[in-house]
Amino acid sequence: MKAVEIKPGIHWVGAIDWGVRDFHGYITHNGTSYNNYLIMDEHVTLVDCVKQEFADETIENIKRLTDFSRIENLVINHIEPDHAGGIDAIMKLIPQAVIYITERGKKGLERHFDVSKWTFKIVKNGDTLSTGKHTLLFLETPMLHWPDSMVTYIKEAKLLISQDAFGQHFASASRFDDEFVGCASTFELEDSVKDYYANILMPFGQLIKAKIGEIVKAGIEIDMIAPDHGVIWRKDPGKVLQMYLDMANGKADLRVALIYDTMWHSTERMTVPMAQGIKDEGVDCKVIKLRATSMSVAIKELWKARGCLVGSPTMNNVLFPSVAKFLYHLGGLKPKNRIMGAFGSFGWGGGAVKEAYSMIKRTAVEVAEPGLEVMYRPSEEDDRKCYEFGRDFAVKVKEYHKKFE
Repeated sequence: MKAVEIKPGIHWVGAIDWGVRDFHGYITHNGTSYNNYLIMDEHVTLVDCVKQEFADETIENIKRLTDFSRIENLVINHIEPDHAGGIDAIMKLIPQAVIYITERGKKGLERHFDVSKWTFKIVKNGDTLSTGKHTLLFLETPMLHWPDSMVTYIKEAKLLISQDAFGQHFASASRFDDEFVGCASTFELEDSVKDYYANILMPFGQLIKAKIGEIVKAGIEIDMIAPDHGVIWRKDPGKVLQMYLDMANGKADLRVALIYDTMWHSTERMTVPMAQGIKDEGVDCKVIKLRATSMSVAIKELWKARGCLVGSPTMNNVLFPSVAKFLYHLGGLKPKNRIMGAFGSFGWGGGAVKEAYSMIKRTAVEVAEPGLEVMYRPSEEDDRKCYEFGRDFAVKVKEYHKKFE
């Protein structure tokens, strides 16, 4: 896609990755984009780079706007390879440029590239760079979501270039939120924000809340947010800010995500009366079979719901592998403000439910015990127990949900 002017003198010069479906294990059903921005000013400045495989696309976009000899500055907000992987190719064209980066960012680049001929300017929170008409304010955002991370605020344009924050993994010909919603739907955009937050930023909710608080306290006016992935928030940047605050504050739907896998359909059969019990208690329910659903979608659905029940058959006295993988992944994301329980089936020896609870307790969620286990194929009596188990869990979810109303 060709360069797009997003503010007077400030251009998107990134690349669209329509085909990526696996982003270091995160299944990106809708592709993604690698956004970076060129400030055409007295001192021409490029903000962020691009994934290595897409460097040529960014280089072509820059060529249409300026000669590379005019680029004096390169700002690197984040060194993850999808943003900085193309820096080597770009620095060969702009060896004169000074790289503005955090100290941790520089140390990270040194581990990936030969930087011996590059010139660095280490920046700290509150440092500025004048490009002529524009003043760039650097705000460090360590652990959002790497230690090196920072964002760049352009005062005169009221533009926040936010690296990974507020982004979405979404490949689109639309560069702006209003264009996207006009062609697709508000739901699709909001869902992609939740998907991205749940799979990338979930562990950093309190840091996000604190950083947004700092921005508000500093009186920084924002009328556009330009992330490094997905569409740019032009029409309503306040919307994504509020969504992030809501998610950081634990907002969720009064719903149960019933996430399971099965060997010979016994655990699967348990979900049917269980879901009915949940529904009859007045709580919405979504049933997700792990082998039929990508991990990232299961994580997103868990994040959207206040409650989650995890179901697994016992295999060799432990969890079924796909369920173990899901709970292991969840342990790293550290969900909070959710309530979880477990159920499952077994043949001659149990163990899956016990292990599920052991893994759930490593997260920060509220734990609902005891779980429910049935032997072999569920009987009519087991169906009744599953119904009551679902109903009881829904009552617990409703009670827990009141804490957030």
